[in-house]
Amino acid sequence: MNRIFVNETISKIGEKVKVSGWVHVRRDHGKIIFIDLRDRSGLLQVVFAGNEDLRQKADQLRSEWVVSIEGTVKERPENLKNPKIETGGIELAAEELEVLNESKTPPFSPYGRSPEGGEIGEKDKVNEELRMEYRYLDLRDPKMQKNLIKRSEILRFLNNYFKEHGFLEIETPNLTKGTPEGAREFVVPSRKHPGKFYVLPQSPQQFKQLLMVAGLERYFQIARCFRDEDSRGDRQPEFTQLDVEMSFIEEGDVLELIEGMMIKLIETVFPEKKLSKKPFPQLNYDEVMEKYQTDKPDLREDKNNPDELAFAWVVNMPLLEYSKTDKKWVSSHHPFTAPSDLSAESLLKAEALAKEGVSPQPPAETVIEVKADFSSKRQQALQTRRKKREDHLVKIIALVGQKGKVSNKDVRDALRVSQSTASDYLHALVKSGKIKKEGKAKATKYYL
Repeated sequence: MNRIFVNETISKIGEKVKVSGWVHVRRDHGKIIFIDLRDRSGLLQVVFAGNEDLRQKADQLRSEWVVSIEGTVKERPENLKNPKIETGGIELAAEELEVLNESKTPPFSPYGRSPEGGEIGEKDKVNEELRMEYRYLDLRDPKMQKNLIKRSEILRFLNNYFKEHGFLEIETPNLTKGTPEGAREFVVPSRKHPGKFYVLPQSPQQFKQLLMVAGLERYFQIARCFRDEDSRGDRQPEFTQLDVEMSFIEEGDVLELIEGMMIKLIETVFPEKKLSKKPFPQLNYDEVMEKYQTDKPDLREDKNNPDELAFAWVVNMPLLEYSKTDKKWVSSHHPFTAPSDLSAESLLKAEALAKEGVSPQPPAETVIEVKADFSSKRQQALQTRRKKREDHLVKIIALVGQKGKVSNKDVRDALRVSQSTASDYLHALVKSGKIKKEGKAKATKYYL
């Protein structure tokens, strides 16, 4: 008999089936033993009753044993149905039981309370290092499995969506030549060419531009990216991104494509979620910064509702800002953007003045009509972020016992060396000899 998934038993009432999986929990009611059998698709209540030999065999079962069971699917009595699970209206009357593998008592239970009753552990209180050591147990958690299943559904949706819109899925190399971009790169030594190195791509940026010049016109890829940076809440050394490139288009084409993708994605993969506004509103960057002090405002009507989503386009973002430290114009967001109505001549003139030590006047023309010197609110926001970075560094200095030995000038020098993370500040101070490596390790462990 072929094995079926647990959720397929719903349509098999009165039929004999075979299911396999893990013992989620066992409940002994004397002459009747119940187990919740778990596989990837869900839980199924299995009943051992009537056959004494089978009941005694089931009495040996423990959580996380791997079993295969044959039996007849029956509808539960109305007062015993469980609406909390998909199979709550049925149960399996066991007729045969095969133990495929026993399990030692795991170091933690990979789930909380069983939907059928019975306390079996509180995984949320487990130390994260222990979870990583026993990752296979951690991944048995229904929440973890749901995340992976949803990720798979999202990738399948994206693949179908872009192919329906005339895009080609093209895979780009993972071993490539290093290029100066925004982050440090992972290097891979070449065996055939000693002293030479490949790098892992931060993104497929150059490859997709090559594809456009080659005439492929519409490309997408679920791309793996690698950046040798300190982990943060929204960044890690390797991640996956949707990469899209188009030729012969205007700004409105991009907005329409991506907005349609997001709306359809939510309706297809997350039907329980509610979108506050359709179509997405377009908000001016200066107005957003002035009103919310962030370019990622929370626009939900009910901010306590986790099922409400709100998206918006923040437009007219400045392309460039003038760096007094570097004495040149730099990208305020990223350089891979087409400027709109920007006078290249005025920018070159401003850069020439900067080299002479003269404070440049902002260009007469602006990037999408946003002033190059920005609003006072943006300047205040930048000053606030800088003050926070200085405060972080002062705390680190105090932690490593260097208070009084590092001056305010040292703080400013360290900020000029690196303006991204506290770990970089520590590295800068170690490099300058202001603190010892032991102090950096202590501060990193305690503060970061």
